[in-house]
Amino acid sequence: MFKLLHVEDDADIRQIAKLSLELSGEFEVVQCNSGPEALAQLESFSPDIILLDMMMPGMTGKEALLHIREIPAFAQTPAVFMTARAQKPELEELRAIGAADVISKPFDPMTLAAQIKRAMTSVCPTPTKEG
Repeated sequence: MFKLLHVEDDADIRQIAKLSLELSGEFEVVQCNSGPEALAQLESFSPDIILLDMMMPGMTGKEALLHIREIPAFAQTPAVFMTARAQKPELEELRAIGAADVISKPFDPMTLAAQIKRAMTSVCPTPTKEG
């Protein structure tokens, strides 16, 4: 089972994503509603992948990822962004800072787990996790 840290300020989106990911049977999900909260959870949870909302008050998903990358243990942890503003310049900018993938909102709860697994595979060709 993969450990996924989900950072999203919208409670409804958090609930739908968590249900979708946990029903797949492949993810243990810890959720945070802000970048600072995610940074506080990193050490204790030690995620295999991070799913970040782009637009959040206080600290954007991009800013949160840049802070996460400063922590050596998480410098290479795959990160996927979810955004309603998935325009080409933004996609290129997010990939330039190390995003494994960008998922457009509204997302499809039925395919979310597969999209995240695909992003993990693009970064690490054979993700394996004993669980």
